[in-house]
Amino acid sequence: MSEYNPCLDCGACCGYFRVSFFWGECQSAGGLVPDDLVVQINPTRVAMIGTDAKPCRCIGLDGEIGKQVACTLYANRSTPCREFEASWTHGVYNPSCDAARAHYGLAPLTPPEANEPHWPDDDGAAVA
Repeated sequence: MSEYNPCLDCGACCGYFRVSFFWGECQSAGGLVPDDLVVQINPTRVAMIGTDAKPCRCIGLDGEIGKQVACTLYANRSTPCREFEASWTHGVYNPSCDAARAHYGLAPLTPPEANEPHWPDDDGAAVA
């Protein structure tokens, strides 16, 4: 049985934060992120299209924020996306997660019960 992943029915971070990173993460430089999904923001950094201005929504986000979402480039996502974790992942609170959720009127995530599994292993399944 699959464990609950709060990112699959949220996606608020993908519609709230600018996703900027070193241009070397782009495919043309040997990285993973497709070149046609980024915009140059300065000589050394790019951002995911859709996150470089407000209101923002990452070009890779599919679905409705707060309902059901998926990242269309999950396997090729940038470092900021790989490093951003939902609140209480591995028992750690993430105030940035809750700020993004609040922007969309979503309740903050709560810590899982001590003996209940909460987060799946990173096995490549699509998450926002």
